[in-house]
Amino acid sequence: MPEKSLEQTLAFAAMVARKQGWALNPDASFLSVLAEGLTANWNRYGYYLCPCRDSEGSRELDAKVLCPCAYSWKDIEEHGHCYCALYLSTGFAASGKEPAGIPDRRFAGND
Repeated sequence: MPEKSLEQTLAFAAMVARKQGWALNPDASFLSVLAEGLTANWNRYGYYLCPCRDSEGSRELDAKVLCPCAYSWKDIEEHGHCYCALYLSTGFAASGKEPAGIPDRRFAGND
């Protein structure tokens, strides 16, 4: 797989947000850190593994945490943002609130 650039990753994240009706985290430095993590994971594993989670060793085992992770929709619905706070609901983004830590559904059996 060809390596991805930071710009390609940011374009990917923006496309996902647009298609889902979400907003990207408005904090430019935080967004950059997350995009750098996604880019590094693509260039390491060949897929956009959530930058806030560790790999289980294969795409098949990591399938539920490929960005946007399978838990994003419930997290955004319940908390206003996904686990890593890359994606926010438009209402949460408009509120000006800061994302806070939320439980990781990956190992909680809440999927």
